[in-house]
Amino acid sequence: MTALSRRLRFLLPLLLVVATSAACVEFSAPPSPPPVAFAVQPTPPGAETDVAREPVPTSETCNATESLRPGPMPEPGSMPIRSTMADIIDHGRLIVGLDTGSNPFSFRDPISGDIRGFDVDIARAISAAIFGAPGSIEFRVLSSAERTEALQNHTVDVVVKTMSITCDRLREVDFSSPYYVASQRILSTRGSGIDGPDKLAGKQVCAARGATSIGRIQSIEPRARMVTTTTWADCLVMLQQGQIDAVSTDDGILAGLAEQDPWVQVVGPGLGEEYYGVGIPKGQDDMVRFVNGVLTQLRVSGRWQQMYDRWLSVLGPSPGPPQPVYRD
Repeated sequence: MTALSRRLRFLLPLLLVVATSAACVEFSAPPSPPPVAFAVQPTPPGAETDVAREPVPTSETCNATESLRPGPMPEPGSMPIRSTMADIIDHGRLIVGLDTGSNPFSFRDPISGDIRGFDVDIARAISAAIFGAPGSIEFRVLSSAERTEALQNHTVDVVVKTMSITCDRLREVDFSSPYYVASQRILSTRGSGIDGPDKLAGKQVCAARGATSIGRIQSIEPRARMVTTTTWADCLVMLQQGQIDAVSTDDGILAGLAEQDPWVQVVGPGLGEEYYGVGIPKGQDDMVRFVNGVLTQLRVSGRWQQMYDRWLSVLGPSPGPPQPVYRD
C-alpha cells in the first residue's frame, strides 16, 4: 500500500463524518410577516363631509305639482312663430341637461356609448315633437347642483334629470306636470345592520350635492352626518370603500346603484315622495304647455308604460303614469 492510498483511507471516513454533520444542520427561514397596506383610499373629487342643515323639500305649501294646461299640439317641424319651440328649431337642436350616472334614468351604455334611460326617452319624445325626429338633440351633462343655474343661464333648453318639483325650486325655474313619482329610501351594505332611518344616528350618509334627499334625511334623523358628492356614482364608490355608511335618494336611482354591486341593498320604508318634472326656464309658459302636451301623448298612447317596462321594471309592477293637475 502506497503512502497516497494510506492517506485516502484515513481521509475518507473523516469526509463522510463532515458531510453527514453538514446535512443535519437546520437553518431557520427569515421572518415573513403578512403584507400590510398603508395606503388611504382617496375620496372622490369634490366630496364634502358634515354638511350644514338644509331645508326640508316640500311640494304641498305652494301646490307645486300643478302646472299649465296643454293647448293644441302643433305639427312637428312647424312650431308657432316667435314661440320658444320655434327658437329651438332655429338653433337646430334641443339642448337637454341630464346626468350620465343615474342608471336607469340616464346613463351611458358601456358597449355602444349611447346615452340611454327613462329620462333620455322623455327628452327624445320632446325633441321628436318639435323637430319630427328624436335625433335633433344635444345632451349636456350636469350635476344635481348645476341644474337650476343651467336653466337660468339658458345654457340648456330643458333639464330632464330626476329633478324633483319643489316650492323652493319653483321660485327660480318652471316645471312641467310630473312624469314620474319616486320614493326616497336608503342604500346600505349587506350585513351593516342599517335597515331603516332609525339606524342612521352618528352614521355618514351620502347624497349628491343639490339633491332634495339631504334635507329630508336631516329632518328625519338629525344625528346623521351628511356627506355630499358630485354624482351618485361617487356615493357608491365611497360606500364600497367603507368611507360612508349609507346612501339616500330616490328608489329608482338606488336600484340602479344596487344593480352594479350585489353587496349593497335598498332598505327601509319610503321616506317621502318626489315628483319628477321637466325643468324649464322661468317665464316660458308656451314651452311648459308644449311639454305637458308631449307628456299627455305619452300617457294616452301607452308609450309611458312601455318606457317603464323597459327601464324601471326592477322597481316592481308599474304604478301607472302620474295624472296631471292643471291650475288653469
